[in-house]
Amino acid sequence: MEIGAIIDAVILGITEGLTEFIPVSSTGHILLLGHFLGFQSTARSFEVLIQLGAILAILAVYFARLWQLFITLPSSPRSRRFVAGIVLAFLPAAFAGVLAHDFIKTVLFETPIVICVALVVGGILLLVVDRMPLKVRYHDVMDYPLSLCLKIGLFQTLALIPGTSRSGATIAGALLMGTDKRSAAEFSFFLAMPTMVGAFTYDLIKNGDLLSLDDFGLIAIGFVMAFLSALVVVRGLLDFVSRHGFAPFAWWRIAVGLAGIVAIVAIG
Repeated sequence: MEIGAIIDAVILGITEGLTEFIPVSSTGHILLLGHFLGFQSTARSFEVLIQLGAILAILAVYFARLWQLFITLPSSPRSRRFVAGIVLAFLPAAFAGVLAHDFIKTVLFETPIVICVALVVGGILLLVVDRMPLKVRYHDVMDYPLSLCLKIGLFQTLALIPGTSRSGATIAGALLMGTDKRSAAEFSFFLAMPTMVGAFTYDLIKNGDLLSLDDFGLIAIGFVMAFLSALVVVRGLLDFVSRHGFAPFAWWRIAVGLAGIVAIVAIG
């Protein structure tokens, strides 16, 4: 592995971890950053596979809660409904992602201007949703009805467009359906687990034979850096959202998208 590629993998891994769980589009950020760094990964698998590193941060932080959920499944209808809701929310994006996989990887991932536009548009929409006087009906993810979970899952399919943001789409959808900001962000955390595990598994099966030892080495570096940086975000995000809402992330999206458009026009 070349030292330049290793440095790029470190930078991109840290960026992935810092942005995976906030509504700014981690995929959009690492694709844009990779474009300007000149980073090219085989079959764009690096950008997909390192996301699992960020997901492991949730397992680390929420281990006690996940274990409690697991051991109460046989006896608790509330726990079973929550797990069923996560599975139900996961299915729409899973089916759509499989059907559109090749188009996403070969067209959308390779079109930086689409990512920039999605960042700006998504930022504006998130800003609007954050300021809407919405009536809150749900405060605890454990009490989300299955119909609400499915609707949030349908919103997640929008994130198949890089730059839209998986967490941004699910959070905005949840808010519009009557959840409070903290539980919307928390549900997005839990939904990320099956979604990213599914994306990781499918991409590895589809493209694993194309990857070299150097590719796997860079993925491992990005994976570890994503895990470490995501730990910081997961530990503090819910409290930040409760105090400040999502407007800071919306403005960041808009700024990054506009800067990306200017850079693309100026230097390609």
